[in-house]
Amino acid sequence: MERIDITVSPRYAQIPTFMRLPYDPAPRGKDVVVIGAPYDGGTSYRPGARFGPRAVRSESGLIHGVGIDRGPGTFDLIDCVDAGDIDLTPFNMHIAMATAQERLSGLLSDNAAFLMIGGDHSLTLAALRAVASRHGPVAVLHLDAHSDTNPAFYGGEYHHGTPFRHAIEEKLVDPQRMVQIGIRGHNPRPDSLDFARGHGVRIVTADEFCALGPASTRQLVRARVGDAPLYVSVDIDVVDPAFAPGTGTPAPGGPTSREVLALLRCVGGLHPVGLDVMEVSPLYDHGGITSVLATEIGAELLHQYACAHTRERTSP
Repeated sequence: MERIDITVSPRYAQIPTFMRLPYDPAPRGKDVVVIGAPYDGGTSYRPGARFGPRAVRSESGLIHGVGIDRGPGTFDLIDCVDAGDIDLTPFNMHIAMATAQERLSGLLSDNAAFLMIGGDHSLTLAALRAVASRHGPVAVLHLDAHSDTNPAFYGGEYHHGTPFRHAIEEKLVDPQRMVQIGIRGHNPRPDSLDFARGHGVRIVTADEFCALGPASTRQLVRARVGDAPLYVSVDIDVVDPAFAPGTGTPAPGGPTSREVLALLRCVGGLHPVGLDVMEVSPLYDHGGITSVLATEIGAELLHQYACAHTRERTSP
């Protein structure tokens, strides 16, 4: 399947792949593979993230062409396809986690990187297991209202509040090169951030981010991450629910969509090796605005990946 000619086919036509990329269920030799993760078996409050990938793909038809003042288009710089979805059981989180890890590891054996569209955040653990098996412990840029370093509860080992706790315990990530941005809201215990901070994770709360602003926070991220292989994970609930209501655990007091997009511009100066946008729950969306924002974030991550790896290929 070839890329759709946007000058011939209207944005609302054809089968919806992410940003109208070619569909290839068995990609090889690609720079980035977009893969859906329709799953919400780890959700603790409002379900519905299993429908996120489909909604995001549908709204992604809005984005085409070249970003303003961006020079070459993303897909003129890197080769990307949409590989469809991981087929995940809705009934067993252990089977779902193993299935996701196997599929993502398979993608990385034949391609350079992936952009996972979720789906609840528990599956970021599967992604980190796959990425770390190829690159070793990675740096992490994690945008979220929640630290997701909680222990298991309700009998669920792999709920969406646990992925980064498991990742730290399994040494999939280097916590000294991990930054969590946008953390806020309420937690069951007053010590809910002690695990992350105790392992050296740099937490930038929503209030600190507001005080610093995107530019200074970008500098903080660059200093922390350095040249290490980087995994970028964006939970859509990092954004204030005024801009992204369609998510399972909304938390007022977050950054705006513009601030989050501005922050992500630091990724192009780093070494990204894996990407995700998670927790879109279209059942709680209004006019598709959360899915539109998730699309824009995904497009920004792909563009930043293209900038980073074009820079690496042209460096002396």
